[in-house]
Amino acid sequence: MILVAAAITARTGCHVELVGVTTHGDVSQAQLAQIGGTGVFVSALRDRLLAGDVDLAVHSLKDLPTGQPEQIVLAAVPRRDDPRDALVTRDGAKLADLPAGATIGTGSPRRAAQLTLLRKDIRCVPIRGNADTRLGKVGAGDLDAVVLAAAGLARIGRMEAASEVFEPDDMLPAPGQGALAVECRADDSGLAELLRAVDDPLSRAAVTAERAVLAFLEAGCSAPIGAYAAGTAEHLHLHAAVIAPDGRQVLRASGDGRPGAAAQLGQDIAARLLRDGAGSLMSVPQVRTMNGKDAS
Repeated sequence: MILVAAAITARTGCHVELVGVTTHGDVSQAQLAQIGGTGVFVSALRDRLLAGDVDLAVHSLKDLPTGQPEQIVLAAVPRRDDPRDALVTRDGAKLADLPAGATIGTGSPRRAAQLTLLRKDIRCVPIRGNADTRLGKVGAGDLDAVVLAAAGLARIGRMEAASEVFEPDDMLPAPGQGALAVECRADDSGLAELLRAVDDPLSRAAVTAERAVLAFLEAGCSAPIGAYAAGTAEHLHLHAAVIAPDGRQVLRASGDGRPGAAAQLGQDIAARLLRDGAGSLMSVPQVRTMNGKDAS
């Protein structure tokens, strides 16, 4: 949020006052699928926005539900940060170096499924809390490792803690991971126009394609789906995958298109995945907490 405020001031000359908002997703320790999915990080900010308490809201873009409210516009997607996932271990060990049966903390079915694809013998356990809380569980010996977004580690100045950063070929990011979303009220056309100063068209096209996959598959944060798009002003390449929660099966699809047709590209890739049987892989089984009890 600070970086977005600084960018707005630098490019428009407007002063931005920061207002912190705590969401249900920030304070709850329940798994995301139990408390309403990604929207739990967004609704409180949108409520403040629609009430007129704030003029704009900044979200982690991967937290945005794919359905956009009519009263709110996605005014800007600033230049995307690192979209990759990072592994943090106590002694700098990479995934291949961890002992058999190692426990890795992650609240993401997508990460857990792909970790299991890479190492059949590791055990993924659900974990919630901010980055410092998760890192602390590794330092305390509660877990052998955790997986976090590389962009999140970088934003809190803890990137040196990463022992390995997974390339998208090994672990596809969540749709929109590493990007920020700036929203304002739809009736505030002047502000929406001003915020275009911090919009990065290529980043917007990439996340539009990725989120179109998610929307077409009618999936949310609890589904093990990865998607990543990148390219140039003239060409966009998208790769997406649906992974069985137990990591035993994966369906992949990729394609190319124009940035201006990013949404169509995402829909085409999702349709291909559905034809290949993705629907049968998107159910997430009951997970267990670190003490072995059912999370539900």
